[in-house]
Amino acid sequence: MEKKANVMDGSAMRRAITRIAHEILERNKGFESLMLVGVKTRGVPIAKRLQERIKEIESVEVPIGELDITLYRDDLTHEHSEPQINETNLQESISGKKIVLIDDVLYTGRTVRAAMDAVIDQGRPSQIQLAVLVDRGHRELPIRADFIGKNIPTSHEEIVTVDLEEIDHQDAVSIYQK
Repeated sequence: MEKKANVMDGSAMRRAITRIAHEILERNKGFESLMLVGVKTRGVPIAKRLQERIKEIESVEVPIGELDITLYRDDLTHEHSEPQINETNLQESISGKKIVLIDDVLYTGRTVRAAMDAVIDQGRPSQIQLAVLVDRGHRELPIRADFIGKNIPTSHEEIVTVDLEEIDHQDAVSIYQK
């Protein structure tokens, strides 16, 4: 793959996360009944960063959860090796909560659909909202993000990567040509 462009650096990502944190608080009229749930793998560190920003803004620690959607994916087949199942870890019950699902890139919408199924299997939230760092378009399902760090129009031949300090030792969003 050939790198086509660097779209966001660490400071642009910090600004986007700060803006998303403010938007989440504004839309939900504060933090009451709010819970942030990161979709593994890269949604989890983004959720933790949002939790930190909200704590800086409101001086309150919003509950956070980690969601593994492996068993809910519609692209798993028995022909491939066994999928690696990770643990779903929610700090508290999601019933009656306003859940903000958090992921790195929104593309076809299939990951989000799987995440919603996984959340609903854990309880009955009052709402499910979606926050993504990058929306690259090309939906296959009628799903849209409520909070977006950056819209990046792409072609199907391009790949958007999100590198996070916690996993990749750098913060960056890049576009690669297949």
